[in-house]
Amino acid sequence: MKNQLMNMLEMRKNEMIQIRRYLHENPELSFKEEKTAQYIIDFYKGKDVDIQTNVGNGLGIIVTIEGGKPGKTIGLRADFDALPILEETEVPFRSKNEGVMHACGHDGHTAYLLVLADCLIQLKSSLPGTIKIIHQHAEEVPPGGAKSIVESGVLDDLDAVFGTHLFPSHPAGEVGYRSGYSMAGRTYFKLGIKGVGGHGSSPHLANDAIVAGSHFVTAVQTVISRRLNPFDMGVVTIGSFDGKGSFNVIKDRIEIEGDVRYMTEETQQLINKEIHRIVKGIETEFDVQCELLYMPDYPALYNDPKMTEFVKNSLQNMNDPDIKQVLEFPMFSGSEDFSYYAEKTPGCFFYIGCKPKGVEKVYFNHHPKFDIDEDALLIAAKSVAQVVCSFYELD
Repeated sequence: MKNQLMNMLEMRKNEMIQIRRYLHENPELSFKEEKTAQYIIDFYKGKDVDIQTNVGNGLGIIVTIEGGKPGKTIGLRADFDALPILEETEVPFRSKNEGVMHACGHDGHTAYLLVLADCLIQLKSSLPGTIKIIHQHAEEVPPGGAKSIVESGVLDDLDAVFGTHLFPSHPAGEVGYRSGYSMAGRTYFKLGIKGVGGHGSSPHLANDAIVAGSHFVTAVQTVISRRLNPFDMGVVTIGSFDGKGSFNVIKDRIEIEGDVRYMTEETQQLINKEIHRIVKGIETEFDVQCELLYMPDYPALYNDPKMTEFVKNSLQNMNDPDIKQVLEFPMFSGSEDFSYYAEKTPGCFFYIGCKPKGVEKVYFNHHPKFDIDEDALLIAAKSVAQVVCSFYELD
C-alpha cells in the first residue's frame, strides 16, 4: 500500500501546485476564511467520508476517513488562514486580495493535505484504523482555531496527532524534527498608564505618563536579563508605545503593547509575576495609575519524545530520493497553536524545507516577499504519508 500511495502522490504533484496557487491568489484573513472553507468542503463532495463543518469558533473542518479494518485513530492537521500583509513577490499567482497574503505557507499546507487525504480515501479499505483530517481556520490570530476544535470534543478519540510547517530556512528535501519543547508559547500584554497632564514649562504641576512608561520599557527588560535563568528561553518585546502628543504638553496617558515568548510554563509564570511586580512598582514610584492586560494565548509546543523518535526513524528509513536529509532543528521562538493538539494527544509537529531555488536572499515566514519551492509540497505529502504508513505498519 505504501508504494501505491507514494506513486499516487507523485502523479498528483502538479495538482498540489495548482491548488496551492489558487489558494495563494485568494487568501483570506483569520476567522474570515469563508471562500477557502467552501473550497475545501467542495473538494470532498462525493467522496466516501464524513465531513463536519464550522467546527470550533470558526470555520474548522474535520474529515473522517474510516479504514476498512478497526484500529487506532490519528489526526493530520493543516491550517488555511492568511495574513494582513501586502504581497511584494513577482509570482504570476500573486494575491488578488489587496493587503492579504499567504505569507506563512498555509496555502501549501492545505494543498498537500487535500491531495494526501484524497489518496488515503481511495485506499481506505486497506487502512486498519481511522484518520481525521483537520483543516484548521485562524492559526494566526489568538485565540486561534485549534483550542476551540480541541474543546469541541471532536478529536477526543485521537491516539496520535501530526502536523507540518513549511520553513524556507532549509532547502526542499530537508525535513526537520525537534523533540520536547520545540516552539515558544506567547503572551500579549497592554499597559495603560494614567498620570496628570500639564504644560511643558511646569513639569512640577503635572505627572508625566511618558516618563513612567519609558521606565517600564527599560525595567521590563531586566526580567529576561536578571530574573530568568540564563539557560531558559524568554523574550519580552515592546511593539507599540502610543504617547504621541504636542511637543510642549506633558501627556496624561500613554499605552504600551508588547509580546512575551517562552519555552516552558514555568518561565511563563515567572515573567508574568515579574511584569506585574514592575507595574506595581511604577504606580508607587511615579504616582500613576496603571491598567495591565496580560493575556497568555498559545502555549509552548511540546513534541512527545516517543512520537518524535518514531517520526524521525520513520522518515530516516523512508529511502525516497526526494527526502535528502532528516535532521534535528533548533528550538524556534515563533508560536504555533498546534500546541493545543499536542497538549491533549501525543503528537509531533515537524518541518519541511522549502527554500526557493536559485535565490541569494531568503525571506522568512510573514515577510511580504515570502515564497516557497513548490517541490516541498510533494515532500510534505510523502513525509506525512510515510508517518501514516509507519504508524499503521503498512507495506
